Amino acid sequence: QVQLVESGGGLVQAGGSLRLSCEASGSIFSINVMGWYRQAPGKQRELVAVIDSGGITNLPDSVKGRFTCSRGNAKNTVYLQMNSLKPEDTAVYYCYAKISISWYRAFNDYWGQGTQVTVSS
Repeated sequence: QVQLVESGGGLVQAGGSLRLSCEASGSIFSINVMGWYRQAPGKQRELVAVIDSGGITNLPDSVKGRFTCSRGNAKNTVYLQMNSLKPEDTAVYYCYAKISISWYRAFNDYWGQGTQVTVSS
């Protein structure tokens, strides 16, 4: 069984910063990609940032230059540093990971329970 547990959400004023953390635990053989998605009320879930096992990141233009995604030394943690936050960044942020539970099993997608980020104007 695999779990992704997020922490670090909360309420912040526009222009402020927050740092989200996510730790993957359980029966993990290998982790390929980790990252973050977000979903605002009435909108589809969208990519915020992903980082592969080699440290290569992919962020959309909407957050590029403001958000930074990194992985911990143990490689089972992922962080999202969010600076210069805007009200439109308000959403539930979900941790994401592509994980294999065995050398002979394919990689599957796993999600955290989500953490609320609210940016006030």
